[in-house]
Amino acid sequence: MPAVIDKPSQLFFAIAETLRGAGLGLKVGSHQDFDAVLDRAWVLIAIERDAPGMRSQEGRIAHALTISLQAVAAVGGERSGFEACDLASGLKDLATDNRWGLSAAQCDLPMNLEGLPSTLIRGEQQYAAWTLSFTQTLYLGQPLLDDPTGIPKFARTWEVSNIDDPDQYQALEG
Repeated sequence: MPAVIDKPSQLFFAIAETLRGAGLGLKVGSHQDFDAVLDRAWVLIAIERDAPGMRSQEGRIAHALTISLQAVAAVGGERSGFEACDLASGLKDLATDNRWGLSAAQCDLPMNLEGLPSTLIRGEQQYAAWTLSFTQTLYLGQPLLDDPTGIPKFARTWEVSNIDDPDQYQALEG
């Protein structure tokens, strides 16, 4: 059974692990990890936004995360923009229908995948890049609808002071 996802950063690490294991020979990390050594292509992962989403059917709180994967090609010069574009296209193929090894109960499939040309700037140096952006929803924590005895519970928002408090839920009548 997969571990329970309880932090948005777990998606970052799951994506990084998947990209490293994909056999593409990439360096993978965050923008802070970028060392400007382009012996291999880089993919820089960032969580750009955390928006609310619809709760899961199990009552978990939804986090609709906007993720960006910035592809920086290993080659220099005039062709590096095309190489970065090709790398971003490969990343899009990999990201489509990928939950990065996380459980389907806590991680939806990526939505709204879009690749755009970009530039990575480090000090005085500019690097041609492409950025693949998408939204992926995580449902964090334990299910709220089950108590330890396994009895399904519910709460109406207008009847409780805190919908996130499982003690305010009541058993469904069967």
